[in-house]
Amino acid sequence: MIDYKMELNDEQIAILKGEKGEAMQQVLETIVLFGDIFGAKRLIPVTHKDTHLVTSFGLGVLKPLYACMEKLTAAGLKAQGYLTVDPRPLDYENVKCNPLEKFVFNKKMYTMQEPYEAYLRQLGLKDSNAFTCTCYLDEVGNVPKEGDILSWAESSAVVYANSVLGARCNRNSGMLDLFGAISGYVPEFGLVTDEGRKATWKVYVKTTKKPEAQVLGSAIGMKVMEEVPYVYGLDTFIGDELNNENKSYLKDFGAATASNGAVGLYHIDNLTPEAKKQGESLIVADAKEYIIDDAELERVYKSYPVMWKKADAKPNLCFIGCPHLTYEQLCQWTTDIVNGLKETGKKKVTVRTIMTASPDVVEKFKKTTKYQLLMRTGVKLSSICPLMYTNNPIARGMHNIMTSSNKLRTYSTSRYYKDADILSIITGKEVK
Repeated sequence: MIDYKMELNDEQIAILKGEKGEAMQQVLETIVLFGDIFGAKRLIPVTHKDTHLVTSFGLGVLKPLYACMEKLTAAGLKAQGYLTVDPRPLDYENVKCNPLEKFVFNKKMYTMQEPYEAYLRQLGLKDSNAFTCTCYLDEVGNVPKEGDILSWAESSAVVYANSVLGARCNRNSGMLDLFGAISGYVPEFGLVTDEGRKATWKVYVKTTKKPEAQVLGSAIGMKVMEEVPYVYGLDTFIGDELNNENKSYLKDFGAATASNGAVGLYHIDNLTPEAKKQGESLIVADAKEYIIDDAELERVYKSYPVMWKKADAKPNLCFIGCPHLTYEQLCQWTTDIVNGLKETGKKKVTVRTIMTASPDVVEKFKKTTKYQLLMRTGVKLSSICPLMYTNNPIARGMHNIMTSSNKLRTYSTSRYYKDADILSIITGKEVK
């Protein structure tokens, strides 16, 4: 048995002695060693049993992952609840690829996609619709309650669960999420503790209008990095109610804080659950300060590098929805695109455009009249992971990809455009 530092109960010690098999022993050993690194004094039970996994793609180079999956499934282990997983990397029906792109995807990159998904099903995958980065939406159903302890990964999902839902989860890596789901335990440190959820930054939003969620989140993420910000002034623009519109805004805001920095939790004054209940008592005494005004947002926006081969090239591919769009966002984008095309007198979008949303949201949207309106514009609707698509070096070389996602901008060669500019470009208006 390993030489552990934390205090463990009898059940946990028995597992570490191998009384529930070698595979379960190694699962818990990994969690204990992980907790020891961060000074956790004990393990605590996962109270929301349904887990979200970050690893959704079958990259051929991930051989240790598949060996681990094989050992887990051979031992008959599975998650204590069901699993949702990040989006699939491919969708040839809605995101067309030429033969060379397909060759790289199928023969060089995602060569283990089918076997990997078979492992996921054995380990507790919810269903075929469970591939999305927005598992916490009502349509998908993996929605923890305030105070729940989670074993999740995926940066944008974790920061949303912590901040908007008030659940508790550290920023786990792939496989640690699964090990917590199987064992039912996570180490007690960081964002699952009261002290770890204290804000160490006071951020003051002093803009003259509602800030672009992705740029505001980017600014805060790059400033506070992995620390916890308490944000003042945003409620002036979006109010004090967590309605669907504000949840959509905070989804995109949080994803930018998590990808442009490493934020796992934020508090919004008068809006997010803990801020509403505890207010400024959530802030440490020596908190640092950051003021965001119009000039600061513009500075951050203009600092984004252009990674295209030619900086002055025109975009020829657009991804909207990273993280996946909510149902409300999908409806609003449809309305805006249809109205934009009417203004310019065009029938189809002028740039190949892919909008992404979870399979469950897509199914709901397809039952509305807006779906046919969107299809007539030439926009394609997919549940793909845009990032996994842009990892293809052939795709990167062929396409000048624009996006309204700061996460996709950060992890790829895509160029960030504000929502209004994307709408103008794809509907044929002049961008000022």
